[in-house]
Amino acid sequence: MPPLLLHVFPTFAVGGAQIRFASLANRFGPRWRHAILSLDGNLACRENLSPSLSVSFPEIRLPKGRIFSNLPTCRRVIRDLAPSVMVTTNWGSIEWAMANLLPLVPHIHVEEGLGPDEMGRQHWRRIWGRRLALRRSMVVVPSHGLERMATGSWGVAPQRLRRIPNGVDLARFRPSGRSAGSPLTIGTVAALRPEKNIHRLLKAFRLLRDGWQAKLVIVGGGGELGSLQAAAQKLGVSEDVTFTGPTARPEEHYARFDIFAVSSDTEQMPLSVLEAMASGLPVVSTDVGDVRLMLPEENLPFVVPKSADAIARALANLARDEGMRLRLGVTNRRHAEENFDQERSLEAWGATLDEAARSSSAIRSPEEKNELDARLV
Repeated sequence: MPPLLLHVFPTFAVGGAQIRFASLANRFGPRWRHAILSLDGNLACRENLSPSLSVSFPEIRLPKGRIFSNLPTCRRVIRDLAPSVMVTTNWGSIEWAMANLLPLVPHIHVEEGLGPDEMGRQHWRRIWGRRLALRRSMVVVPSHGLERMATGSWGVAPQRLRRIPNGVDLARFRPSGRSAGSPLTIGTVAALRPEKNIHRLLKAFRLLRDGWQAKLVIVGGGGELGSLQAAAQKLGVSEDVTFTGPTARPEEHYARFDIFAVSSDTEQMPLSVLEAMASGLPVVSTDVGDVRLMLPEENLPFVVPKSADAIARALANLARDEGMRLRLGVTNRRHAEENFDQERSLEAWGATLDEAARSSSAIRSPEEKNELDARLV
């Protein structure tokens, strides 16, 4: 029987980490079985999983903010499911890493990025929480910035750290010819959360509208939808702004964009930028995370400070020069092909999971686990 992987997500809503997992699971099919814990109960990303996969969705409800009192329950669930490997994702699942501190199963912790409350600086409680919970774990990160944090403030030993850059499905995301005479369309694909700062993009779009006729398409769902719709109305741009909601087929939206925009306050290695590059689009982005390292040199003048004015100027420069947009699109597509083919990333992930699964035999016997659990009571 294939090894069982237990995946613990703070949410299984559609997002970068969840899409990356779905791509991995679909790519390797019957190589593993999967149990997915969505700690907030949201399972929207399950529609991205192939129906042929062996996947279960155990329901676990734990009180929020009570990490230490939740540990016995987490530990019991891990024992009952008896996975070959447990994979936790981001700070929201850290209590499951802590529950395995006296190891029941091999553990991989994935950090995709920091939340809005750690944009300026890391919270000291989370630094020490990670230092404690990840002492024996393998840690996987996508970006150079997170790699530095992991080996620095989190104290992860280099031999337990893997940096696996995100990749993009080059066959799924492809350049598509735009219809002649259609309005200039600026697009973004993002979860509507505060750290994505779509309000900044709306303000930039309002400034751009002073000199250009354009459309703005915002693809994604989230808690900020209502406030963003109200902001578009207040700025007087609501007739030219479309909110599509979440989608399982973002490639269809990229195909209609002329320019892709990122207005975030914080990112690490945004999957949306890779998708835009693969779709043959020029990218305007705030200077966050690894974005400068991801884009080719020709696109770097459009990586700008975190201000609506700077984004608007970059958008205007591209709006007035169709030739530049097309050249950057070709360059970005070629750069994605040469550096960010999803297959390379998935193979690295497959090797990492197999390595962890092989180590499961080194974990303590059931008798030893019983003795350890007795000490915790």
